[in-house]
Amino acid sequence: MTPSILPVIMCGGSGTRLWPASRESMPKQFISLIEGQPSTFRMTVERVSGPGFLRPVVISSSDSRFVVAEQLAQAGIEADILLEPERRDSAAAVAVAACQAAARGPETIVLILAADHLIGDDAAFAAACRSAAAGAERGLIMTLGIAPTRPATGYGYILAGDEVPEAGGARRVARFVEKPDAAGAERLIAEGALWNGGYFLFRADVMTKELSLHAPKILSAAKEALDGAKRDLDFIRLDPEAFAEAPKTSIDYAVMEKTDRAGVLAVSFPWNDVGTWSALWDAAPRDADGNAIRGRVAAIGTRDSLVYGSDETLTAVVGLDGIVVVTTPDAVLVTSKEKADAVKDVVASLRAAGHAEADEHRRMYRPWGWYQRIDIGTRFQVKRILVHPQGRLSLQKHFHRAEHWVVVRGTAEVTVDDRVQLVHENEAVYLPIGCTHRLVNPGRIPLELIEIQVGSYTGEDDIVRVEDIYGRG
Repeated sequence: MTPSILPVIMCGGSGTRLWPASRESMPKQFISLIEGQPSTFRMTVERVSGPGFLRPVVISSSDSRFVVAEQLAQAGIEADILLEPERRDSAAAVAVAACQAAARGPETIVLILAADHLIGDDAAFAAACRSAAAGAERGLIMTLGIAPTRPATGYGYILAGDEVPEAGGARRVARFVEKPDAAGAERLIAEGALWNGGYFLFRADVMTKELSLHAPKILSAAKEALDGAKRDLDFIRLDPEAFAEAPKTSIDYAVMEKTDRAGVLAVSFPWNDVGTWSALWDAAPRDADGNAIRGRVAAIGTRDSLVYGSDETLTAVVGLDGIVVVTTPDAVLVTSKEKADAVKDVVASLRAAGHAEADEHRRMYRPWGWYQRIDIGTRFQVKRILVHPQGRLSLQKHFHRAEHWVVVRGTAEVTVDDRVQLVHENEAVYLPIGCTHRLVNPGRIPLELIEIQVGSYTGEDDIVRVEDIYGRG
């Protein structure tokens, strides 16, 4: 009988090729990419939370920790959340996962999977994991090889070798191939190659041994980062100094291309890593004209296009074919599907020019809820704020601005210096420059308010936190 599998979900990417919907402040794995579907992170968690799977582990950046926690709560799923102090690519994260699993039991079967993939058949995925686990039990580091549907140049490929007896249909990996050009992709498919989907199943002791042979510095850094980890609320923060010592490289380069234990199981469930807007068009449902549409959109005389509209702004597209249009409250992208891969270059250009929109959404998520800028000008800024039930902002003060809060829904508990008061719907409170203040939602429904800031400077760095339950400085 195959033992239960420990799923480890990697969700540290920023998804710049899906800008402007995906940005550093809310990467693609946490947003709804297809109309009517939850985020790919939430779908991934739900996919590995059934029979045969242990309580999942999520490896995330610190900036995304509260989004991870909130979406887990929405799914009704508990997980261990490990926070990477910085991005060191996949090898360091896999090493941390293997070391943590080895402490649970050396022969623990670990499944490494990404948080940003779309899979069309959850039952087939679970069955594939069980089959691949049979190979992992026998000491192989298994990967799932996706049956290709086209000669894609954006994926790596795997060529399978000899069969592994009594290992659930597994084969040895003959060779990994980097992303090919179009002609190379066609040749690989003719040879029976599979897409490298980036899934790995292994026994914890096998992976740690292979890391010790092929990437000892990464293994050492991972062990020390775990040994020095500290608990912060419901999160486990890896030691930053130790983690920074891990060389920045992928698990493919560090181990998989060097080990003699690599195995592959061919699978054929519908799969898409949603790496670009054209890939999302491939994965999304399309209408009779071949258009994939989301949000408030009117498309006339338009074919074979992706129109990703905002829920707040109407997007109209007329007489265009094979294009991508993405509308958000503060940015619009228009490109051909063929050039959609170049979006990452746009983001780099915007960063170089100092445009905040490269990384920040107008709506910024916080552990207590979110705020969204409505308007900004000389000496003022207007925001819409939502605070979750029982949410509590930090006790803070500002040196350059005063604030007016108008409650439009719910009840606010407001602290201004030594005074605490309840402010109800259609009531307002004034916070003078320099006062110590806090906002709390004591109720059972979300609290919404309009905040008007007035002063010589309204930037987010004009905040001095006196007390904060979330441990922010």
